Amino acid sequence: MTKTIRSQVALVAVVLLAGTMGFAQSSGEATYRSRCQSCHGANGMADTSVGKAMKVKPVSDPAVKKFTVAAMVEATKNGMGKMPPFKDKLTDDQIKASAEYFHGLAK
Repeated sequence: MTKTIRSQVALVAVVLLAGTMGFAQSSGEATYRSRCQSCHGANGMADTSVGKAMKVKPVSDPAVKKFTVAAMVEATKNGMGKMPPFKDKLTDDQIKASAEYFHGLAK
């Protein structure tokens, strides 16, 4: 009986830890989905009507792939091409997290 209780407690701990880690990683995704997805697409492929109309390059494009997260943060803060600046609309942490999420879509 003690072994069963220990196993259940361990299982609960693993589930709670996994849930916490998933939540911590989702802030960039949430910001991306609410602010970036309409142009850059759900998977970063710029396959939305707005993305196509504005000729947004997909995350798989070599020119986009060579951007570092720091360069993406700067582009997001100050705008780039037709993309408006987001420095007054998002916090630095939100910008960084969404840039990291977008950068991860290229992999």
